[in-house]
Amino acid sequence: MTEITLGQIQSIIKEKSVELLHLQFVDIEGILKNITITSAQLDDAAEGKIMMDGSSIKGFSPINKSDSYLAPDLNTFVVLPWTETEGYSEARFLCSVTNPDGTLFEGDTRNVLKKTVARAAEQGYSISVGPELEFFLFKTDENGYPTTELGDLGGYFEPSPKDLGEKVRVEIFKALKAMGFTIEALHHEVAEGQHEINFKYADALTAADLSTTYKWVVKTIAAQYGLHATFMPKPVFGINGSGMHVNMSFFKDGQNIFFDESDELQLSSTAYSFIAGLLENVKSFVAVTNPLVNSYKRLVPGYEAPCYLAWSASNRSALIRIPAKKGMATRVELRCPDPSANPYLTFAVIASAGLDGVEKGLKAPAPVNEDIFHMSEERREELGIDSLPGGLEAAVAELEAGEIGLKTLGEHVFNEYVAAKRAEWDSYRTAVHAWEINNYQFKF
Repeated sequence: MTEITLGQIQSIIKEKSVELLHLQFVDIEGILKNITITSAQLDDAAEGKIMMDGSSIKGFSPINKSDSYLAPDLNTFVVLPWTETEGYSEARFLCSVTNPDGTLFEGDTRNVLKKTVARAAEQGYSISVGPELEFFLFKTDENGYPTTELGDLGGYFEPSPKDLGEKVRVEIFKALKAMGFTIEALHHEVAEGQHEINFKYADALTAADLSTTYKWVVKTIAAQYGLHATFMPKPVFGINGSGMHVNMSFFKDGQNIFFDESDELQLSSTAYSFIAGLLENVKSFVAVTNPLVNSYKRLVPGYEAPCYLAWSASNRSALIRIPAKKGMATRVELRCPDPSANPYLTFAVIASAGLDGVEKGLKAPAPVNEDIFHMSEERREELGIDSLPGGLEAAVAELEAGEIGLKTLGEHVFNEYVAAKRAEWDSYRTAVHAWEINNYQFKF
């Protein structure tokens, strides 16, 4: 996003008759929150004078230290196209959360990513991220609540009339474009009712801001058409789940340092070490990139979701893939994350793990070009291919036992996140599910 000044914002507010400003931020799970003020309060907002109760936000402050302030990022200002009418509109800012003394609040996940970006910058690196977020569209009932009926029966790349979601995708595209997104592609995904809209890569913080905005816009526009958009990773049994593949590369002095024309795969030693860092740490951070009980129902063999720890230059059954485009477009694609993840934490742990590999000079193992999905267990053992944790409980245990989580998230977010995920697992573990009723009630 281009740099914008307060004066330019004031001019846009006058030109577009903006009356309300939404100051947005996310909680520890990446769920978007906002406080709405009038445009007359713009100067106070720009100076970080808008206060909120942090004790009411998941993962934020205790009741005795609840005062927090919102510091809008001026570059995230945008008029909301669906609010524009004659003589009226609304706009938003994404904000970082600060303490009363003006310092960055350690519990704000946007600030967590800022720290990782700063860590990379100390070594001369800037982080480029291109996420790919898939979602499902479901029909809603007369009250607007989601049903379990899919919005369409289309398949991969199918157009209308089979793809009934096409009109909604186009309207989402129009809204995103009006908000400054550069959209590269939009299409129906593999599963019935599943869709994807790809936007251009950006620096890590901007990419996380765009991902957060994207999820909000998708849900907002879908609701206007009587549909519910969900980024739940596996909403339907027996068909593909939704992923958030994360493409990442490091730049230095304007050059992509993952590219090396002289290498057989055109990858630099930095890229190989980055890959090694991911493989070394992924089991310790997957509780962040795949944060739900439901996430691990996507990460199973048979539905194109990678669950095996390997990398390849082309093999989509591997956890890490190197897309064909090289030169300035050289990147490492991590395929396990899903779109329920907090993008600020997700990009932070991926970049941090890769940085660890670079700093330690780790060596990547040999690539695996065989189809791992259809490989025997004996063959995987022969090649030394490990698997991701099989469920949230195991993933949280790995997060606690590893070093990358605490190192990247900081003590506050790490402790709050682990506690939240433990509580989520315990709630799931002790609940009685429909599967149990269907299988046990009559039989026993």
